[in-house]
Amino acid sequence: MFETFDQANFHQLCDLTANRDADLQAILDQYGYPPFWSRANTFESLVHIILEQQVSLASALATLNKLKEKIGEPTPAKLLLLTDPELRDCYFSRQKTVYVRHLAESLLSGSLSLSELEKMDDYSIRSKLKTIKGIGDWTVDIYLIFMLHHTDVFPIGDLAAVNALKKVKGLAAGTSKDEVLAAADQFKPYRTIATMLLWYVYLEERKRK
Repeated sequence: MFETFDQANFHQLCDLTANRDADLQAILDQYGYPPFWSRANTFESLVHIILEQQVSLASALATLNKLKEKIGEPTPAKLLLLTDPELRDCYFSRQKTVYVRHLAESLLSGSLSLSELEKMDDYSIRSKLKTIKGIGDWTVDIYLIFMLHHTDVFPIGDLAAVNALKKVKGLAAGTSKDEVLAAADQFKPYRTIATMLLWYVYLEERKRK
C-alpha cells in the first residue's frame, strides 16, 4: 500500500520527519514549514510538468499561460485542435509538442486515465506513465509529489533537491547517484516530506543571495 498526505496533516508530517533527522529539524527551526505545494490531478497539471522539463519554472509557466490564453482551460480535445505552428506560437518546442499530443491522445483514447492512477501504487503509476512519450522518472516523481501526494518519493533527477540534500548532509559535489539515494533512504517512509523541506531551504537560501 501507499500512504498519501494532504493539507490537514502536512505540518504534522513535517514535524514527524524533522524529529527523526537533526539536519531537517534545523531547516524547520530556521525557516518554518514549507508551502503545501499542490496541483490538481488534471491534464493541465501534467502538461505543466512536461513543460518544466529542463527549463526554468518561469519559462514553463509562461508557455502554459500562453496556451491558456489561446484555448482557455487546456483539455486533450482542445489541444489536439491546435496545429504545430499554433503550439509553436505558444512557445512549445517541437519535442514538447510531440509529448503533449501523445499525452492528449492517450487520455482521449482511454489508454491512460488520471483518475485510475489515484488508486495505483508508485510502481504501477511509474510503469503506466512512462508509456507516454516524453514522460520519464523525474516527471513521474513530480506527479506523485504534487498531484497525488504520495509520501515516500525522492526525485533523484531534480537538481534542486539533490543539491540541497548534498549541502545539508555535507556530501561532496561529485557524490554518486547511488550514494545520494542511500542518503535519502534515511528519510523513509517520508522522503516526499523531506524533499519539500530540502526544496524550501534551497529556495530560501537563493532568495537571500
